[in-house]
Amino acid sequence: ISRDSRHKRRATGGKKANLKKKRLYESGRPPAMTKIGATRVHTVRVRGGNEKFRAMRLDTGNFSWGTEVTTRKTRILDVVYNASNNELVRTKALVKNAIVQVDPTPFKAWYEQHYGVKVGVKKAQKKAAAEEMAEKKVSNHVQRTHAERQKTRTLDPALDEAFASGRLLCCVSSRPGQSGRCDGYVLEGKELEFYTRQLKKRKQ
Repeated sequence: ISRDSRHKRRATGGKKANLKKKRLYESGRPPAMTKIGATRVHTVRVRGGNEKFRAMRLDTGNFSWGTEVTTRKTRILDVVYNASNNELVRTKALVKNAIVQVDPTPFKAWYEQHYGVKVGVKKAQKKAAAEEMAEKKVSNHVQRTHAERQKTRTLDPALDEAFASGRLLCCVSSRPGQSGRCDGYVLEGKELEFYTRQLKKRKQ
C-alpha cells in the first residue's frame, strides 16, 4: 500500500513522469479491523524504531463515566452503531467512535458502594431493593458519607434503564488498531438520546 501521489494524474488530467521509486516512508498498512474476542495484540515496528500495538481481538476496555468521574474496566458485548459505515457494524469491528454495548456490572457495583443506592432495578422490585440496602450493616461514618453524597446525586432515567437492561451504550475513543486498547466513555444526555434515536431508526 503506497501513499505517494506520483502515480496519480495532474488536476488537469495529464500524466506525470514517475522519476522516483517507492519509498518506505510512503507505505501504508492494511487496517487492523479489530474484532471482539480473546485479547490478541500484534506489535508493529514503525518509523523511528517505535512500536504500534495492532489489536486483532479485544473483549475488554476501560470506560469512563463522565458525570460521576469514575472509570471501570468492563467487558465489551457488541458493536451496535457506526456513523461511517454499516459494514463495520455487521462485521463487529472495534474502531474509534464506534458505539458499543458494554457490561454495566462494574459501574453498578461502584454506584452501590459510593451512594448506598441500587441502580438498574425494575420498578416492581424498587421497594424491595431499597429495603435490602437499608438493612445492610454499615458504620455510622459510611451512613453520614452516603447521606452527604445523596444531596447532590442525580441519575439520568435513560441510564437507569440501560443498567436495568444489562447493556450500557459507550463510545470508543481510543484507536484499537494503533494503541492496542479499546477505551471509551459512557454515553449520556443529548448524546445518548441521539444514538438511541439512530438505533431505533436502524431497526425500523
